[in-house]
Amino acid sequence: MERTMHVMEAVIGCLALAALPACGPSAPDLDDVKRDQREILFRLGRLDRSVEGAATQPAAAPAAPEVKTYPDKVYDILVGASPVKGPKSAPVTIVEFSDFQCPPCGDSRDLVKQVLQAYPKDVNLVYKQFPLIGVHDHALDAAKAAIAADKQGRFWEMHDVLYQNQRELSVDKLTEYAGRIGLDVPRWVKDFSSQEVQEQVANERRDGRAADVDATPTFFVNGKRVGERSFGEFRTMIEEALRTRPGKKG
Repeated sequence: MERTMHVMEAVIGCLALAALPACGPSAPDLDDVKRDQREILFRLGRLDRSVEGAATQPAAAPAAPEVKTYPDKVYDILVGASPVKGPKSAPVTIVEFSDFQCPPCGDSRDLVKQVLQAYPKDVNLVYKQFPLIGVHDHALDAAKAAIAADKQGRFWEMHDVLYQNQRELSVDKLTEYAGRIGLDVPRWVKDFSSQEVQEQVANERRDGRAADVDATPTFFVNGKRVGERSFGEFRTMIEEALRTRPGKKG
């Protein structure tokens, strides 16, 4: 019985952790929370009836980690007002949905740089805000800070300094960074608080939800979702897009 209780405690802990977002979905609303609670209680009820038997069975071999794959669905993601790095006429467009406070997003900076350097004429990058509101306390303000910097043509400078300082994204720090990269700070402060900037963040988050974005960072190559975040995966998808682009001869 004691062993059964230990198993139940572990299961409850795992289910509780599974309900907590990391760099995953944006904060659920109240109905989602209630639904998740009902689902957890239902699953615990089933486990309570079966765990005694399971505890007496030989331990199973650990399952191989699941590799997430995506169908070849092509999403129509509009550039809109989002900033673009690289030639705007490039035949291949990478769209990134990210959160400045998300550690995996910060870890992806070198990969993105490597891809753009490998295809300087053929690839551009569209960066869209997908702050995980309710998960990361400063993500929304950081998104607004970057868009406000874009109003003065300094999005990528702000982008870089935010990722370099992911643990220091308070409003005071964001204002300091605005001065550091040479912005007109009073103008930046006004833009930061403007309805226009807030609406752009909201629009880009809607773009992400329309493209079934459920985690950050999420990348698309000409509308196809990238599964594994690796240079090899990007290269394969980019080369395929270049081979099949309209108007290509031979």
